[in-house]
Amino acid sequence: MKKLLYGAAYYDEYMPYDRLDQDIALMKKAGINTVRIAESTWSTCEPQEGVFDFSHVDRVLDAMEKAGISVIVGTPTYAVPAWMVKSYPDVLAMTGKGRGIYGPRQIMDITHPVYRYYGERVIRKLMERTAHRNCVIGFQLDNETKYYGTAGKNVQEKFVKYLREKFQNDLDAMNREFGLDYWSNRIDAWEDFPDVRGTINGSLGAEFEKFQRSLVDEFLEWQASIVKEYKREDQFLTHNFDFEWRGHSYGVQPEVNHYHAAKALTVAGVDIYHPSQEELTGTEIAFGGDMTRSLKQENYLVLETEAQGFPNWTPYKGQLRLQAYSHLASGANSVMYWHWHSLHNAIETYWKGLLSHDFQENETYREACVIGSEFARYGSHLVNLKKKNQVAILVSNEALTGLKWFGIEATAAGNNGIGYNDVVRWVYDTLYRMNIECDFIWPETEELCRYQMIVVPALYSASDELLEKLQHFVQEGGILAATFKTGFSNENLKVRHEVQPYLLHSCMGVRYHQFTLPKETGLTGILTDGLERQKAEHFMELLIPEEAQILAAYDHENWKEYAAVTKNTYGRGKAYYIGCMFSRELLENVFLDALKEAGISAPREKFPVIVRKGFNDAGNEIQYYLNYSSGKQVVTYEGKNAKNLFTGERLEKGDMLSLAPWDLAVLEEKKEF
Repeated sequence: MKKLLYGAAYYDEYMPYDRLDQDIALMKKAGINTVRIAESTWSTCEPQEGVFDFSHVDRVLDAMEKAGISVIVGTPTYAVPAWMVKSYPDVLAMTGKGRGIYGPRQIMDITHPVYRYYGERVIRKLMERTAHRNCVIGFQLDNETKYYGTAGKNVQEKFVKYLREKFQNDLDAMNREFGLDYWSNRIDAWEDFPDVRGTINGSLGAEFEKFQRSLVDEFLEWQASIVKEYKREDQFLTHNFDFEWRGHSYGVQPEVNHYHAAKALTVAGVDIYHPSQEELTGTEIAFGGDMTRSLKQENYLVLETEAQGFPNWTPYKGQLRLQAYSHLASGANSVMYWHWHSLHNAIETYWKGLLSHDFQENETYREACVIGSEFARYGSHLVNLKKKNQVAILVSNEALTGLKWFGIEATAAGNNGIGYNDVVRWVYDTLYRMNIECDFIWPETEELCRYQMIVVPALYSASDELLEKLQHFVQEGGILAATFKTGFSNENLKVRHEVQPYLLHSCMGVRYHQFTLPKETGLTGILTDGLERQKAEHFMELLIPEEAQILAAYDHENWKEYAAVTKNTYGRGKAYYIGCMFSRELLENVFLDALKEAGISAPREKFPVIVRKGFNDAGNEIQYYLNYSSGKQVVTYEGKNAKNLFTGERLEKGDMLSLAPWDLAVLEEKKEF
């Protein structure tokens, strides 16, 4: 990227009256230099089968080109038109709940040949109208694509073919590996393969979900192959990945393997929504950004984030600006809002854009004008930020799915309590608040040696190869911190019959044979010094140290002989095993010890002041100081000579930097300063 992209989704199709010229004037005033269009408008572009109307697209492109505003064109395939479903009702996905009813978006079978036929046709028609336009800088493939639970006959037939290839046509091998003898679930002829939607077998069910995720990879690659026939060399391909949703972006997406799906793209993109007002911490912005940057180890695009959003998200003064720079601090090359204007009908009427329903300037819009002006002035210093993080977190879709089937707090009543993403966020949030920046890695990631420390949360499902790779990382001098449930089952969710933690027990210097749910179980040991009484939470493994040092133990009368957290020397490295969940304060102490062993200095500053760093195109270090609080914060500058980009003030080591509530500073270190 030569500049930061700053913009919003713009829907001329949804406007209650013609105001394109007025909107462009307001965009120019706000410094908006990019808009996204077309990605949700199939029924407008093709109101009846074979009848195309791109007048809205054409007029917006004409106006934006004249105004000097760039355009990202989205393929309009994530919401099917009514005429298609009327003629071909089985285009709607057959899921575990049956077939959907037309109305919501993203309820179609993305593998259906009829859907693919019409989808390809509308994409090609749209490309013919847009790809040659000077203002079009890139294309967004579909929108927050997932497999939407599709599990109809055609999908299950593909799944059986997938299994036949995986097990080389050996049904006995599949039955044995999946444990299908249990409750007479055994399959002795491929022709007898049952409807997978009814399975009670976690291995088979999780394998089906893994297969369903691969449908997304193929779908995006299919769209990319079409668009590539039309796009210019200077136009990019992206997609707006999203995350597990808990009222906002939260964790690893269960229905898409981002690492695999991103291979279809030239630039990774993301949608990040987060709490606001007093609940604004920046954690979701950093989490989503770090994960998306890590997909290609490159800068990425924020294609959607909130402006005003839900009524409870209307930002306080300063928060919109703080949020915008927080995206850049993770390595984003764009900040784009969903959306420009608020809607007057339909399900997202009260998800407000930069402009409210009256289209008048408001406090949020005026703050957007400040951001746009600053991006134009300082953007050349901030675009293409590169990071050299020393810590990585390993995440796994297979572990996520495995712990959905076999919950962390599984009891006779079912899989209750916390899930995989709770453990991931426990780990990530703690590091974030300590100002330890990290990358994400996946089971397929090679060259682990580029990191000094790797954290592995709840890696329930793992191949021998992956565990051996982690053990080798420690042997060669790396610092590994793994939590409970790691390595418990193989890649097919078959629980290992060897000593746990499987394969890593030599590296960890610890073993366990039993686990339980904590009931008023406290923790004691060198890591708990100075903290209020610590308790084991949610789940606990009863660790028996062999060579490992005990950092924390259980203080319950029945469990006091067992360790909760251990540390072991293995080869040239150190391995930490965390056998239960506990407070973030205690986890911070574990990480402080591990970071010291890794030779990584923990910053003095902690949340609510967040410090994030990287190097710009000139090779200078950019340092973001972000105040996520309603109070003034004063920090001590620890770097070399630097300049505050916003004020021009020069700072020496030891100088004090004052941050107003919900404010920030951006410093650039350069030798000649």
